[in-house]
Amino acid sequence: MNNKGEIAMLAHGCFWCSEAIFSRLKGVKSVLTGYSGEVENPSYEAVCTGTTSHVEAAQIEFDPHFI
Repeated sequence: MNNKGEIAMLAHGCFWCSEAIFSRLKGVKSVLTGYSGEVENPSYEAVCTGTTSHVEAAQIEFDPHFI
């Protein structure tokens, strides 16, 4: 554990929805969203084509004492 908390990386569907949900959970310190894949800095439009192998993902920093 770092001095801020534990980190979880989750790849899933729509990160806008999950960011809102995870941000409301007790013990969550921060939620950072983006894309996980091979092309650096893909655009939203490119990812939506389904040809970039990217998935939407969230990095969640949390306090494990709330689990």
